Amino acid sequence: MRKRNRRGYTLFSLLILLALALLLLGMFFPAMHKVQIASKRMQSQNNIKQIGIALHNYNDVNGRLPSGVDGNGYSALTHLLPFIEQDNLYRILQPSLMTTTADKAPGGVRVAYIKVYVSPLDPVRQPDMKSGPTNYMMVAGSKANLAGNDGILYKESRTRFTDISDGTSNTIMTLETLKGDGKTKAEAVARQHVRLKKADLKGLKDEAGVKDFENSKNIVGNRGAAWIEGRFLQATTTVTREFNSTKPDVDCEGEGGLAAPRSLETGTNVGMADGSARWISNKVTLSVWQAVATRAGGEVVNLD
Repeated sequence: MRKRNRRGYTLFSLLILLALALLLLGMFFPAMHKVQIASKRMQSQNNIKQIGIALHNYNDVNGRLPSGVDGNGYSALTHLLPFIEQDNLYRILQPSLMTTTADKAPGGVRVAYIKVYVSPLDPVRQPDMKSGPTNYMMVAGSKANLAGNDGILYKESRTRFTDISDGTSNTIMTLETLKGDGKTKAEAVARQHVRLKKADLKGLKDEAGVKDFENSKNIVGNRGAAWIEGRFLQATTTVTREFNSTKPDVDCEGEGGLAAPRSLETGTNVGMADGSARWISNKVTLSVWQAVATRAGGEVVNLD
């Protein structure tokens, strides 16, 4: 019998195969990245839903929603601990709630890293290693001052669902935003903001903080550094700048200020007063954002 010689791959054939393999990999990794982002977005929405359910359960027990920040500076997230399966932390903290301010809360509770309070979409883990962070802030309203605001969860608020005449499906309670990076030098408005005095809150203008940021003055990077504290840009915010504004957020010693919804994506997650979570696009205007941040403004809005 005649023996046939098998032809091997030529160098050219191997190069073609290698090029095809690289092309397939180039298509595979972006697709995988999109899948990962979609998964993280769903996980973040689930966190917001859990917080929304906790707010409703708190209301069922107490006949009202928690204050965005109570008289001792504790956040609504603090008072939600028993409703997100963090009873042990709450029992440790409970004796301090009426006797100390939030900045003097027991260290073991203060540093607790609570997964439900942190968004997987934000790569920054903790702005301050001495505090447990959060990406989810209570929405005080559309005004700069946390006190007497027009939203649902403002300073010493006692809001009931019956107070939300704009409709619970048209009003936001919580907002996902980016944490700070702990830096004190102005590098990016997404991570650092300007801290002014409490007195500056009165008559605060839209241009506030812009020059400070340009000159790297009064810079802090602790947005969302402490879920336990209800002060401004810790666990409570206002909707006073457009989405991902190029102007810096401005904090007036925790009493209020100017802030934008901030995200690395093309929108961000919010928690509605009816307990649902939804994605709001970066194309939504500031006027619409502010309309859904108020509880009784009488606005007609379309988030789509």
